[in-house]
Amino acid sequence: MPGRDTATLPLRAVGECDGSMSSPTSARTSFWRRPFALIRAHRRAYATITAATYGLLVAGFVAGLLFPALPAARAAALETDGTSDLVTAVASSAPLFALVILAVNVLRLSLLTIVVPSLVVPFAGLAFFGFWVAQTGITLVQSTPVGWVAMIPHTLTVLIELQAYALLALGAFLLGRAWLRPAHVGAPTRRAGYLHGLRELGILSLPALALLVIGAVWEAYSLRYLVFPLSEILL
Repeated sequence: MPGRDTATLPLRAVGECDGSMSSPTSARTSFWRRPFALIRAHRRAYATITAATYGLLVAGFVAGLLFPALPAARAAALETDGTSDLVTAVASSAPLFALVILAVNVLRLSLLTIVVPSLVVPFAGLAFFGFWVAQTGITLVQSTPVGWVAMIPHTLTVLIELQAYALLALGAFLLGRAWLRPAHVGAPTRRAGYLHGLRELGILSLPALALLVIGAVWEAYSLRYLVFPLSEILL
């Protein structure tokens, strides 16, 4: 996340060629480069949100280590809401497991936790997301040796998926700022600012979705096929 905010640059200027009409191929290329151009344009906010995301995760994890009752309560909550039963039911099939993980991550965590609240109340998704990240840090504290072994491949899953959510959180931040301060993005009204921020959120959703797909596949296959051999070696 340059030192100087470039949010006032028109979005259409991102990836634009120098006065020449682009070919269909270059147009497609610029489309796929838009998320990265947007991240570069707001790299200060992106760095802050990313640091806060992993910082809250670590804080929750440390809290779980210091207060064992917290991860125990989180484990009980997962049992109560049916999450543990769902994992047990689908874990034997890696492809099905990956699809369930992706559905949960896209619908419950991405849309309901970050995106939808931010569409209604500016920055609301950031607050819900921060709370969820801290809870996740607590949940990662394991109570069995096998659980700690599972954390070896699962750590990569956490890093990938949190990066996806950080991109969506950046989109929620840009939406809220454009909504409340439309002049900052060169919009004449709050409605125009809202639409501008909504477009930026949509652009950032593309790499976020790609990361969630990668994370779901890695999580399902690593937990299904790596934990047992690692346990045999390390325990």
